[in-house]
Amino acid sequence: MKDILKISNKKFTSRLIVGTGKYKNFAQCAKSIKLSGADIVTVAVRRVNISDKKKPVLMDYIDPKKITYLPNTAGCFTSSEALRTLRLAREIGGWKLVKLEVLGDKKLLYPNMIETLKSTEILSKEGFEVMVYCSDDPLMAKRLENVGAVAIMPLAAPIGSGLGILNKVNIQILRSKTRLPLIIDAGLGQASDASLAMELGCDGVLINTAIAKAKDPFIMAEAMKHSVIAGRKSFLSGRIKKTLFGKASSPKKGII
Repeated sequence: MKDILKISNKKFTSRLIVGTGKYKNFAQCAKSIKLSGADIVTVAVRRVNISDKKKPVLMDYIDPKKITYLPNTAGCFTSSEALRTLRLAREIGGWKLVKLEVLGDKKLLYPNMIETLKSTEILSKEGFEVMVYCSDDPLMAKRLENVGAVAIMPLAAPIGSGLGILNKVNIQILRSKTRLPLIIDAGLGQASDASLAMELGCDGVLINTAIAKAKDPFIMAEAMKHSVIAGRKSFLSGRIKKTLFGKASSPKKGII
């Protein structure tokens, strides 16, 4: 049986979500996404070209009928900005499954959780299915779940930093406390980071910079695809318990 990722009432075969920013061009972006095997791509609504018809648009390269577009609020620093952005996305493309991020400042790019919580509640009441970029605070994640979020997306490290998962303990606590899909968003830098996220029990990972800014985005896209699959299988298999002492692999009986 296929291992399906379910978000709200939607099903996906890939647990890798890929961003569409920071690539050299749309052609490189499209090829990287194809190699990654991703079913979902994030799109920064505030950075989409809708006015200059002479410039190429993402939809010319990535077919929204084949890959799910996930509009996000990248670049929003207040609840009002985020709400306006996603309402516009729904008007333009009819999108209800969205990714909410409300940033606290321009340097750290950490989420402003007060504004994020407020926005999640409003959007959920308006019929949006909100996947939420958030801190790795288990208490706040539970509050997001309570106000209607459909997925919790904690940062592993600052956006674009490539530092990997800085707080494994909190991610494990989050996994035990929420029934929602748990998707690592931000901070992963290499394939082993993605694999570790999956081994910790996360349902998926969202990766942009680590692929787009790699020396070879195409190879990295493939690496991320396989690392997510491997990490998921490792988690499902049920790892051995850790021990301080060695245990012989061979049986003790019947030794010559």
